[in-house]
Amino acid sequence: MTSASPAAAASASANAPSASPAALALARAAHWRWWELALFAALPLSWLLLPSQSLLLNEIAIVALFAVSLDLVLGYAGIVSLGHAAFFGFGAYSAALFAKDVMPDPLVGLAVAVAASALLGLATSVLILRGSDLTRLMVTLGVASILYELANKLEDLTGGADGLQGVVMAPLLGRFEFDIAGRTAYAYALSVLVVCVLIARRIVHSPFGISLQALRDNRLRATSIGLSVHARLVAVYTIAAAIAGAAGALLAQTTGFASLDVFDFHRSAEVLLVLVIGGTGYLYGGIFGAIVFKLLHDLISAWTPQYWNFWLGLFLVVLVLVGRERLIRPHTWWRRASNNPAVPLAAPSGEGRP
Repeated sequence: MTSASPAAAASASANAPSASPAALALARAAHWRWWELALFAALPLSWLLLPSQSLLLNEIAIVALFAVSLDLVLGYAGIVSLGHAAFFGFGAYSAALFAKDVMPDPLVGLAVAVAASALLGLATSVLILRGSDLTRLMVTLGVASILYELANKLEDLTGGADGLQGVVMAPLLGRFEFDIAGRTAYAYALSVLVVCVLIARRIVHSPFGISLQALRDNRLRATSIGLSVHARLVAVYTIAAAIAGAAGALLAQTTGFASLDVFDFHRSAEVLLVLVIGGTGYLYGGIFGAIVFKLLHDLISAWTPQYWNFWLGLFLVVLVLVGRERLIRPHTWWRRASNNPAVPLAAPSGEGRP
């Protein structure tokens, strides 16, 4: 057998297809950064190192998952929503009703809640395809209000104003009981959070995710180059609804209770505040924002329970005026603004930083 000549090898190499600049840029954006790896390593370590804070950490994981779902539609697709709690609450009631009336297995109930919320997102996605941002704000808020009133009126099914009580979950995987300390609940919520974030990361770093950002930046231009705007908006809205439903299901399953509170306006407002704190458009803003928001809530409530909203509002005002990057670097506060401008709340696409 004779070996190929150097000239033939060079010719074959020249004729081999090379990756396009767009493909190389997409691969660079999807490359794992050191702080992402550190974050995913720190999440399970928190379960091991902070056993006494499992209940608080469980709340943080659920809020973070809820915020990640909103970031998909707000930070990447540019859809402003004030009624994202509709999917959160629908997932919570779906999981609670399934556990109470059908079977108490948490994983099966989670799957049912995700499917139900996805169907609701698909059914209501037509409402966000047209109109201005103000129109979408009102329409999404209206959907959440309708579900709130339905849950309030259907007392025989939902328990009405008293909530759906008596939700008892079976052991997770048939072995791990949901204990009072919240250790199993946090491990469960943390696992779902990690899986959903990995799925969301794969989505936003795919060509589909890049096309969503094109729609967010200039919908008319995206339409003119042939992108199917409506199909993409329906798809991302359905995916975000499914993830929000998973967060609601986790809340109902780990607390054993579902009430009208899950549909309330403050749920949608709080998750928006979480994204204001953490940043939109780089996926991890929901996680970092949830950590800061829930820790502030816990600490300020313990210090002054009557006025914690005042201090939280003051923090948000300072955050907006100073800018997130300067706020976490106090040594830059007294520099001239021209040399160190405050960064916007949304991180550049593909370049998000904690």
